[in-house]
Parts: sequence; C-alpha cells; structure tokens
Amino acid sequence: MTTINRASAIAELTAPGQPYALQTQSIEGRALRVFVNAPSSLRALFEQAVSDKTFLIYDNERLSFAQTQALAARIAHGLVHDFKVQHGDRIAISMRNYPEWVLAFMAITSVGGIAVAMNALWQPEELAYGLNDSGAKVLFADSERIDRLQRCAQRPAVQVIAVRTADVPAGMTSLSDLLARAGDVPMPAAEIRPDDSATVFYTSGSTGHPKGVVSTHRAILSALMSWELDAHAAARVAGIEITPPAEQGGSLMAVPFFHVTGSHAIFLSSYRAQRKLVCMYKWDAALGAELIERERLTSFIAPAAMTGDLVRFARASHRDLSSLLAVGGGGAPRAPEQVGEIGRAFGQAFPGTGWGMTETNAIGVGIGGQDYLDRPASSGRCSAVMDLKIVDDSGREVPTGERGELLVRGTGMFSGYWNRPEVNAEMIDADGWFRTGDIAVFDDEGYLFIVDRSKDLIIRGGENIGCGAVEAALLEHPQVHEAAVYAVPDDRLGEEVGATLHCDASLSVESLREFLKDRLAQFEMPRYIQARTEPLTRTPSGKIFKRQLRDEAVAELQAATRLNKENQA
Repeated sequence: MTTINRASAIAELTAPGQPYALQTQSIEGRALRVFVNAPSSLRALFEQAVSDKTFLIYDNERLSFAQTQALAARIAHGLVHDFKVQHGDRIAISMRNYPEWVLAFMAITSVGGIAVAMNALWQPEELAYGLNDSGAKVLFADSERIDRLQRCAQRPAVQVIAVRTADVPAGMTSLSDLLARAGDVPMPAAEIRPDDSATVFYTSGSTGHPKGVVSTHRAILSALMSWELDAHAAARVAGIEITPPAEQGGSLMAVPFFHVTGSHAIFLSSYRAQRKLVCMYKWDAALGAELIERERLTSFIAPAAMTGDLVRFARASHRDLSSLLAVGGGGAPRAPEQVGEIGRAFGQAFPGTGWGMTETNAIGVGIGGQDYLDRPASSGRCSAVMDLKIVDDSGREVPTGERGELLVRGTGMFSGYWNRPEVNAEMIDADGWFRTGDIAVFDDEGYLFIVDRSKDLIIRGGENIGCGAVEAALLEHPQVHEAAVYAVPDDRLGEEVGATLHCDASLSVESLREFLKDRLAQFEMPRYIQARTEPLTRTPSGKIFKRQLRDEAVAELQAATRLNKENQA
C-alpha cells in the first residue's frame, strides 16, 4: 500500500461513495460536514450492533450485544408504560459502572428520552441540584445514590428506579420488578430524528453550579464516526491495511460512564467495533491488569493518573498485558515522559491522546503512535468534522505559532447549556464558534498544543472542578470570611485543589472538612488548606490576588517537601 499524508488519506476516505463520505448540510441554520452513512440515531446504532458476541462483563456477569438489547427493550417498555415517559423527557442515571448504566442509557435514548448522566460522586446537595435543574422525571440509582437522595434537605420530585438495592425504600420501584413485569417485549416504537436531543452531561465551570451540556444524536454519532475515520486515516498514512481481528477486541471501562471519555470514547465506540466492555466498580491498577490479562483486552483509555498507575504496576508485576494495542488518554494532559513509558511497559501498545470537551462530545483533536512519540506535548490535529481557530483578546485570529484562546465549532458540538440562554450567548457567537477557555498554539504542521487555561478551573485526574463552586461552599461556613481556591501541581493527578482562607482563629481544618462533606464531592474537597486570620491579598482593582496566593502556597508546599526528604535522608 502506497503511503500518503493525513490530509490526502482523509480526502480519500470521505469522498462520495466511501464509507466515511462527508457532505455539507445546513443544520439549524449552520453549514456542517455530516457523515452520510452514520446511523440516524443512537437507537439505530444499538439495533445495528445486535449479535451474539460478548458485550458487557462485570465480575462474573456476562451479556451479549443481543442480550443487552433485549434487556434495554424491557426497561424501555417499563419507562413508556409504567412511568409514562414521552419524547424529550429527561431521565437521570446515577450509579457506579454497573451494566445497568448501559441498559438504562440504551432504553432512554431508544424511545426518544434524554439521558441525564449524573456525576455519581456528587453529594446530596449537588445531586438535588442536578435533578431539579434538569427536571428529571425518573432516576435510575444504586443504593449509594439512593442514600444520598434521601439525605437531601428538600428531596426532588423524581420517580426512582432502584438498581442493585436489597431493600428498596417505599415509593421506589425495583429494576428487577420492572423487568419481570415487562417480560420479553420488543423495543417500543419511537420516531427519533438525528437532531433530537439525546443527552445532558453536567460539567463544572469556573463559577457557580455545574452546567447541563445538551447534545443531539447526530453530534454524538459524529464523534464516534470521527474516531473511526481518524483510525483508518492513520492506518493509510502508516501503510497498514485494517483487517478484522483474529479474536474479539475489548476495552477496560475504568473511568466513569458519566464522563464523555467513558460514555463516548469507550462505551458507545464499542458497538460498531463489536468490542467487549469490562466494567470496573472503581479503579484499582492490580485488578485492572488482571482483567486485561484474563480477557485479552486491546484498549485502555483513561486520564494520565490511571495510565501512569498501570505503567508502574506493569513494570513491577508479571502480568501479561501484551494484548493491549492502544493506551489512550483523556480528561487531562499526560506528562511527556509517560508517553514513551507506555510502549516500553506494554510491548505493542501505541500511546494516544486527544483534546476534547463535554461540549464537543469529546472530539476536537487527536494524536497517536509515532506522531505522539515525536510530539508528546501535543494534543494532535483537528477532526474532519470540526473547525478550530486561536484568537487574541480582541477576537482576531492569531498567526501560526502565537498563543491565544482556542475556539471550536462543528458537527460534534453540543446544542447549548440546559436552561442557560445567557451563558450560551456569552460562550457561542453567531457563527457557532465556542470559547473553550483553553490557551493554545498551533505549530507549522497543524498540531495543537494546550499551554494554559483562561478559566478559573482545576483539572484533577480528568475531573473538572470549578474554583467558584468550591469557594461558594467554603463561604457557607460562618467562620470563613474570604476564600481563594486554585490548582496546586500534583505528580499523579496533574492538579489538586488548594485553598487560602481568611477565617476565625478558632476554625479547625478538620471541622471545616466535616462541614463540606455534604456540600462537595470528595474529588472537589480542598486537599491543601491555608488558614489566615488576616484578610486576603487583593489587587489594585479590589479583586483577591489569587495568583499570588497560589504561588505562596505552592512555594510553602515545595519547601515542606524538600525538608521532609532531607529529614528522611
């Protein structure tokens, strides 16, 4: 096979008559590049993937693609007939990575409902906010989330379907009972259009409560098709012909379903590829390695902290992880030195990563293999259905090599924030360009490098944490008068949550953490807290001088670390 460059490969693969043919269409008044042969909806994606191949694995439970479709149909029957779910109703899912998460998602989106992916780490107040904000009609929840729901100060008016719950509280419905009542039934009829809303994923912003990101069936499917196209283009460039694998491929589902990395890049991408999905209750590197070896898994996609854990465990153990062909990243940047370690630790595995957001359905740019090894600090090159540009403070596009804010638009974009027209107007211009808040630069070959962020945001192991939301929780304590929250560098997670407080001298950090337990998820909890009795430093304009406070905190931590090492020596 003659090798060509990426642009030529994509042009060939997207030409008329090809499987990944692209056509420009007017969608909601905007000219977008659309995959002609994409499934018309997520329902169609699921139906086209029905087979006897293994799909979901959890502990000793195994379900085929056909069995998951049959179970999803029974759940959908219950939603429509017992809960009177109609087209456009929001149905929330909040649980661990159980197979039921997948079944509920399939059922909801197959009958025209909108699946609301709730952050399973949220505490009672956050859970109540998400349910009330989305207007969820029904909630699928496991025992942990049901317990949090019952601890809400004001419980949201939502019907609950209890999953893996031994004692189902009064007024709630057991999923087992729902399935038994339905029996063997076909998927209820539903007319779903490509541009109907399919999902709401909540994402933390720089201020206030998380925002619900609404996406359509077309946008999500464009992301899935885009990854497939990129893989085929990379193969052509490398002179490799993609052939059906000798044995079924598989992915380790170690990240949460409620993130687009988990739901899109791992879960939804498995249907057309007929990959099995091995779900983990929570991340554990030793168990992850055992599952990869036992199931001969070929793909592991996770934030840098988790891939780093697996690299370290692989080096220290005798597990056979040679089945891995791809180790991808998502949610947070990977240290350049880890990129080379992946190939050395797993043999034939190619490292990969990309840049995307909840708002872009996880697509934007991607990079893998030798390209990534040669440019470990890059996030990659642009998807064929997306457009990127970098602008200065005045909105003028900057020349190649100059840094500025990254803007993005395209077929994979979200529809807007749920019930936030004022934020939509601020973040999306008339031409569809979305302000990402990331500071970036392009090199001469079109590779994107994320160099900073303009939003007041912390990315802890792939989790976005809005500084403003953590500050608001801190300020609810009567003894806290001022609060500044910022990112502190962390070797494993990339960033940790730090805070400097102006508070009463009698306030203890322990009592403050206890106060925050029902207000913040564990990952949002400040790890480093500096308490001061004097007002916080401010800029000449009167704003809290957060950068200086952060620099002071980091310097103190680094000094303490050095002293600790010296004492140990």
